[in-house]
Amino acid sequence: MTQTIGIIGSGMIGANVARLATVAGLNVVICNSRGPETLAELIGELGPKARAAALPEVASSTDLIVLAVPFAIYAGLPVDTLGGKIIIDTLNYYPQRDGVMPEVKTDTIATSELVQRTLSKSRVVRGLNNVDFVRLLTSARPHGAPDRSALPIAGDDADAKAKVVQFLDTIGYDAVDMGPLSESWRSEPTMPVYVSPYMTPETSYVSQRVTVSTFMSASGRTVSRDEVADLVQKAVRHDNMVGMLPVFADSAS
Repeated sequence: MTQTIGIIGSGMIGANVARLATVAGLNVVICNSRGPETLAELIGELGPKARAAALPEVASSTDLIVLAVPFAIYAGLPVDTLGGKIIIDTLNYYPQRDGVMPEVKTDTIATSELVQRTLSKSRVVRGLNNVDFVRLLTSARPHGAPDRSALPIAGDDADAKAKVVQFLDTIGYDAVDMGPLSESWRSEPTMPVYVSPYMTPETSYVSQRVTVSTFMSASGRTVSRDEVADLVQKAVRHDNMVGMLPVFADSAS
């Protein structure tokens, strides 16, 4: 297992992956679009195992990189800079945020396949995309814990997937292999394994309005390997597998 991971994106997913990684004893090199100086507060929280850098330095520091940026910018990622790297693709397509992207045709091509087409010199593994950022942080458990949850992954390279499984294990999760990237649609938005299973019904914003404080403070639920495998197999593909931004009961109408 590599002792340093890179993270592209310092938003809710990227920051919480960084928190899990540093707690697990890994070194983290993280970047965002605004420059390393804007990450001072996060780096101060994460401590001496984390540092901020520009994207080229993130890429040169490690072979395992978590991609946690808005899906809309995937086509502009630097192909050569990220060449040879294992890329954990956490990106989900949210039209409300990303705009209409005609190339997204979820009934015929998975979004991770689009990312792999762009990052043609990298090894893309789908992962960390199907759990909300709060439960991602709070549901992590040590290896062997009875209440440990699993997350689905997919990829075309067996060695890359094995390294991602090791990384997930290190930060607190089991993994279920969905197969090649062409099967990664099974964890996309609206699919049975997406977000809802990891949340108690009263917490989920997927089907009802909840308050921000309830969403942020509520505990999640354990989703075992067997449950993830079952949910993945129950997935039925369609042409509108896209995310919806949450609507909270205490948000402005």
